[in-house]
Amino acid sequence: MNAAPQLLFDALSLGGIYAMAALGIALIFGVMNLVNFAHGNYIAFCVFALILPSSDVVAVMFIGKLPTLLLIPVILAIGAGIAVASEYVIFRHMRGATPVAMMISSFALGFVIQNVMLTVYSSRAKAISLWPDLNTPVDIAGASIPLLQLIVIATTLIVVAGLALLLKKTRIGLEMRAAAENFTMARLLGVRANVVITGAFALSGALAAAVALIMATQTGVADIRMGGQIMLTAFIATVIGGLGSLPGAVAAGFLIGAISVVLQTFLPLEIRAFRDAFLYLFVIVILLAKPQGLFALRSAGPRV
Repeated sequence: MNAAPQLLFDALSLGGIYAMAALGIALIFGVMNLVNFAHGNYIAFCVFALILPSSDVVAVMFIGKLPTLLLIPVILAIGAGIAVASEYVIFRHMRGATPVAMMISSFALGFVIQNVMLTVYSSRAKAISLWPDLNTPVDIAGASIPLLQLIVIATTLIVVAGLALLLKKTRIGLEMRAAAENFTMARLLGVRANVVITGAFALSGALAAAVALIMATQTGVADIRMGGQIMLTAFIATVIGGLGSLPGAVAAGFLIGAISVVLQTFLPLEIRAFRDAFLYLFVIVILLAKPQGLFALRSAGPRV
């Protein structure tokens, strides 16, 4: 077995998940100066939307029984819907607040979503079965990798290419780019604030739903805390890439994925459990060298 292709596919697959999660965070920060810490709870919410409320260890699938061509758009719509509802109910009324106040509100929103899931589904993790055939290994270039990894890599490339076209070729995309550069000036020039912010939240929620589908298929587990770790890693990726920078979020997501895979592979077995400590050490070194991130943007000003 050739180790190099195996490492490459593992790094691209893990990095793709981090990149999509980081994109969802960077989109919101770009137009609102908001680090939405409820993003991880959106991911968990979309996973639990697949199953019926039950305290059983093995979950009963609900939406998850839909045909694939229906399931994917339904879950993406659920993710977009909860994100847009969050913006309409909470964040729209806080656009004049300080970034710290909005960030604390996102923490509170995350706890509300988590406790609603806790009440409905209980705290017990549940086994789910979503597209188990995608975990079947295939041989490519001397590497044996699950088919799901190839789908994750392809999906990430499609999402990045689609966002690039959206931002460059459509009116709302141009308005999002203008808002990310200078929101106040963009509004003076006719940018539709509500449309831009709602669109950013919808895209962010859909990205959270895409990550949820990948995680549910990959792990076979539904847990109300499952979005927490990926939220933390995605936030770190947005900081390394430059808060609000979409190319930076993608690049940093893949970078963190590559570093994680290399550390997991080459660290001695007795210290492999401390992989995250070495990962965050790399993060500190990067931020010491580039405090504003790899692709830092200018401050975008208040969102009112």
